[in-house]
Amino acid sequence: MAQIRIHGYTDRLHVKAGQRLSAHLSAEGTTVVRAQLVRLVHGDAHPDGPGFIEHELDSPLNRDWPVRRQYTQLGNYLTVADTADTLACTGGAFTLHAFVQPALPGSGRQVLLGRWDLSAQRGAALGINPQGQLEFWCGDGTQVDAVAAEVPLVARLWYFVAATFDPATGLATVHQQPVINRYNSLLGKVVPLDGRSHVRLRLRVKPVAAEGGFLIGGAHERNAARGAFVAQCINGKIDRPGVLRGAAERDMIDALARGEPAPRDQVLAHWDTSAGYTDRGIGDEVLDTGPQALHAKGVNRPVRGQTGWNWNGRDDCFRLNPQVYGGIEFHDDALTDCRWAPTFDIDLPADLKSGCHAIRLRAGDGIGNDAPLAEEYLPFFVRPATPRARICMLMPTASYLAYGNTQLSFEANAAQSITAVVPVFSAADIDYQKNGLEFGLSSYDHHRDGAGVCHVSARRPILNMRPKCRMAGVAWPWQFPADLSIVAWLEHMGYEYDMLTDDDLHAEGVAALKPYSVVINGTHAEYYSERMLDATEDYLAEGGRVIYLSGNGYYWVVGWREDEPWLMEVRKLEAGSRAWQSKPGEHYLASTGERSGLWRHRGRAPQKIVGTGFASEGMDESVPFRRMPDSWHKGVAWIFDGVQGEVIGDFGLAGGGAAGVEIDRYDLTLGTPPHARILATSEQFSDNYPLVQEEIMYNHPGMGGTQHPDVRCDMVYFTTPNHGGVFAPSSIAWGQALPCKGFDNNVSRIMKNVLDAFAKPGPLPGGEFIGEEKLWR
Repeated sequence: MAQIRIHGYTDRLHVKAGQRLSAHLSAEGTTVVRAQLVRLVHGDAHPDGPGFIEHELDSPLNRDWPVRRQYTQLGNYLTVADTADTLACTGGAFTLHAFVQPALPGSGRQVLLGRWDLSAQRGAALGINPQGQLEFWCGDGTQVDAVAAEVPLVARLWYFVAATFDPATGLATVHQQPVINRYNSLLGKVVPLDGRSHVRLRLRVKPVAAEGGFLIGGAHERNAARGAFVAQCINGKIDRPGVLRGAAERDMIDALARGEPAPRDQVLAHWDTSAGYTDRGIGDEVLDTGPQALHAKGVNRPVRGQTGWNWNGRDDCFRLNPQVYGGIEFHDDALTDCRWAPTFDIDLPADLKSGCHAIRLRAGDGIGNDAPLAEEYLPFFVRPATPRARICMLMPTASYLAYGNTQLSFEANAAQSITAVVPVFSAADIDYQKNGLEFGLSSYDHHRDGAGVCHVSARRPILNMRPKCRMAGVAWPWQFPADLSIVAWLEHMGYEYDMLTDDDLHAEGVAALKPYSVVINGTHAEYYSERMLDATEDYLAEGGRVIYLSGNGYYWVVGWREDEPWLMEVRKLEAGSRAWQSKPGEHYLASTGERSGLWRHRGRAPQKIVGTGFASEGMDESVPFRRMPDSWHKGVAWIFDGVQGEVIGDFGLAGGGAAGVEIDRYDLTLGTPPHARILATSEQFSDNYPLVQEEIMYNHPGMGGTQHPDVRCDMVYFTTPNHGGVFAPSSIAWGQALPCKGFDNNVSRIMKNVLDAFAKPGPLPGGEFIGEEKLWR
């Protein structure tokens, strides 16, 4: 019997009670799924915790729904709306040209530009053949003919390429020549690579117009199952492509290769890939400066803000000199939106309680058929229509996107070095890996051509953002299912709270936080936009209170375009714990125009806001905290009311301790407020916890947890103006220690003491720091 596969997503992760949500499903092995609305409380099945907890809710959604398989378009490319068939490549002689930097020549046929129907074998295109050679080909529906360059293209070397074809004579040419300068060529000027080729051949075939429009970076294909889609996508960069009327002679080709414009009367289309940049970045439209204004539109967000063929190494941002940023980068496995049709809509009740909810989907075991039961969850986060509680739980959805479908665990060296054990993968892990590749990658992965993934989307199945999921090869949950331990604690302790997401914070800024006395971060609020960081800082300055339960939080600079709030961009730069690094000159977000990388390197280290910042990470074990002398100070002793002894959190669902996984520390040199109190610090970590890379000036032995004094986790407390305050245990593992021993433990007690005080209006217990006097009252 066929295995059932169910996958899906909602049109957004965050929604207000009373609003409508759309569910987009795809299924194989069944034509029916049973949906059930649930409230999620706890996701970790660890025996030391309460186990998996969900509550079924009454809803019209709860019934069987018809489903079908839906297909995903992988690969990014540009489409051209050419309603007049100006670029049909059938009306006379023409020339195709572009600057190109191939990334994976020799890995299959890839189209640079043209109008080619792969299924019907009709049209014409300039591209790269399976042997890695530049090739022009055309077809009439019955046969295909081609002319190819003699010299294969070299990966990551800029070329000027062109093809001409005259149907009256059948003569076709292909031309390629490397761009030799100090920066963009593989070898530079000292050892230039002679990759020139100019081939002329009489073809036996005249192209017949292909269905579908002109494409840059792909070809049209269709089949009975999925209909029309785009295939043969390019891996690499394309800069300033164009189409000319007539077969260009060699002198004109040489002029184009120097970057000179073609005569205006011969231009059918010229896409100026360097045009359109502003201080706020650039969109997906590529402007055609030709007479017909046949502007191109990106699909799956081709990467902008990339260096072009003429980049000289002097300008490091498109805002300084857009003319050298004409490179658009394409990847055949890129995905920014599955674009599945909605399967059903759900109108959420206006009185639906704020919190973590999901649409649970099941098939098999008598539902639709008798195959083994298959299950899927589509989580979403419900915010009240108007604020109701004094406590806000802020879910780090930006980080969920960043880690969505990560394949990092399957890189043996990375997985083993982080966990300190040989990873053991289950059948479910292997299925996750296979499906994750189909539904887009994470910002910790590389595209097939080796480039880092800088765009991550919410409009796709995110397989590791599921309540029962754990990180492959790691013994405990990560991100969303780990954050459910905090949610379960709030529920168990009987707190009234509202739930917000990073999406809400980015969209509304400090206004989203102002209704609340206290905001609780999730376990790993690592990815923050400027608007989110500003809002948090302003909230604290105006008397807000933050319980910072993250490790490695407020770390990477990210951005969203206003017109696509489901799609986040990040660039990993020269420092930080990163799986890849942006190439020189490509450090600025095309979404917003701002420099990405670490907030620390933009002068906004997290120590300045929550008192601690990233110190180390390790996944072999977690350790307890030990109280420090500051914890007995009269201004903070209330935090430990009811706590016996000096050791805190020698238990936990993440590694057996409350300090661990990823950890932050107090550091005055990076902005920790001088009046901050170190309440406790971690016991010694193993050498599998190394000092973070951004703090290593000279690499030498002694960087591990048993040797370096900066590899530690500090629990910090300080007050801010207008009765505000921050409590920062600064550890991912802290939240996952809360449910242990039936929620009756010293980590839970400390959290209750702090949250009770932070949720009350008026001055905090124990006195407050007052301006320059540095006094407690």
